[in-house]
Amino acid sequence: MANTFIMIKPDGVKRAIIGELISRFEEKGYRLIAAKMVTITNELADQHYQEHRNKEYYPGLKEYITSGPVFAMVWAGEDIVEQSRILIGATDPAQAKVGTIRADFGTDKRRNVIHSSDSLENARREINLFFSAL
Repeated sequence: MANTFIMIKPDGVKRAIIGELISRFEEKGYRLIAAKMVTITNELADQHYQEHRNKEYYPGLKEYITSGPVFAMVWAGEDIVEQSRILIGATDPAQAKVGTIRADFGTDKRRNVIHSSDSLENARREINLFFSAL
């Protein structure tokens, strides 16, 4: 059993779909380990999105992710990193498969409702950024 980091982004929080998104993971049999509402600081954004910091789109991403509260979560389950990314869908909602979270709730590539760790290594790093007690 492994853990991963999942974060409902400011657009998902603002649209009040946290419960709906949690239900999607619970229906797949995953277990919620920790959760909290947090407003991301500029420093935390730089740490969380470290691989994007030199990209031309980073200033807009940083402005968006710090624009309001996010709902940070740790989920546990078999093959959770890969399976959660399948459940969530492609980054661009227009390219996401029907029935995925981003296809159902995302509005565009930048406002795509949810983040999921892309590897076990990044899951550990992101969990440690948001949940010091785990």
